[in-house]
Amino acid sequence: MYVALSAHRPLTHTASQRAGHAIRDMGESFRWLLTTSRLNVLLVFIPLGVLAKWLDWGSLAIFTLNFLAIIPLAKLLGDATEQVSIPLGQTVGGLLNATYVRPVAVLWLTCSFGNAVELIVAVVALLQGQLRIVQMSLIGSILSNLLLVLGCSFFAGGIYQPENLFAQTAAQASGSIMTLGCFTMVVPAAYWASAHSDKVILPVVEAMKHHTDEGNVTAGLLFISRGTSIFLLCIYAGYIYFQLRTHNFLFAETEAEEGGEREEQKMTPQSSILALLIITVITSMNADYLVSAIDDVANEYNISKPFIGIVLLPIVGNAAEHVTSVWMAAKNKMEIALGVAIGSSIQISLGLIPALVVVGWLIGQPLTLFFQNFETVTLVVSVLLVNTLIQDGKSNYLGACLRR
Repeated sequence: MYVALSAHRPLTHTASQRAGHAIRDMGESFRWLLTTSRLNVLLVFIPLGVLAKWLDWGSLAIFTLNFLAIIPLAKLLGDATEQVSIPLGQTVGGLLNATYVRPVAVLWLTCSFGNAVELIVAVVALLQGQLRIVQMSLIGSILSNLLLVLGCSFFAGGIYQPENLFAQTAAQASGSIMTLGCFTMVVPAAYWASAHSDKVILPVVEAMKHHTDEGNVTAGLLFISRGTSIFLLCIYAGYIYFQLRTHNFLFAETEAEEGGEREEQKMTPQSSILALLIITVITSMNADYLVSAIDDVANEYNISKPFIGIVLLPIVGNAAEHVTSVWMAAKNKMEIALGVAIGSSIQISLGLIPALVVVGWLIGQPLTLFFQNFETVTLVVSVLLVNTLIQDGKSNYLGACLRR
């Protein structure tokens, strides 16, 4: 009996030591996460935004405080995602057994979770029936990535280098996929315009609500949008397979191009995953309060919803991508900057928007791929401009000025 007890005592001591080390490592991980960016000073607006909603400080206070709260949360999501992607990228690389797949997987995972804020805001708006907010926030995110983020990246890269080089084939492949996603969104708009060539066009949502004579046309529009969404999701799945499995070497930087610099693990895998979950829950709460105040702010202060949806909300959602892309471009890593900006746009146009259309179909929300004429034309022109500027695999600050 004594031998058995003495044999268990070192194990118990070792287990307690491991628990202590785990707690200490998790504390260090969260300390690094909370002190890694100056934007984290804005975290004080998280409880203020909650109090503004609970104590009814007014729609403008609720909107402004929660708007400011989501900015550091977007940055925290990006930092935590980057830490998760380092070991997870290695895992994906091992599963797929590809030499170049690890940097591609890291970049893909970063873009995926980098769009978490846009996804959270869009899902909250969809559940609240704010269909135009869903559409405007997502198309605004695409335009922000293609014009603002990518333009600033080219400008930042052009300041430090006379000319930045990137993989031409990979850029053209991404541009082609982006063009496909863009022009499939034109189909519902063309159908709606042809059906109303001699009529006054009513908004889709109003037609659904009031059951007017537009019902048959709207039903056809929903059918086209939902079918197109399923098609786009299949195309996006094929693009992921193309990027991660069959042609990952086109999208991956070699060690020489990276200058031997590797991402450094600052957080333990457990703490980074826990941080992602906590930040996602907090972001969902603040996004819920933000979206619920949009109508009152627009009506009381005569602020147009398109301005809020296309301009303001994408600024919040793209904060992490903007900082990352510009910083990588300044370090002459233009392929990473392109991957973040264009990759994020591809995920929204071929992934998030079609997925939300399907989700809206399941929950009874008539979300479609039909956008207003100005939004559609702006998207088409932006995609064509980006394709033109990345054709030769080179960039400079003049191209950035043309984009912006």
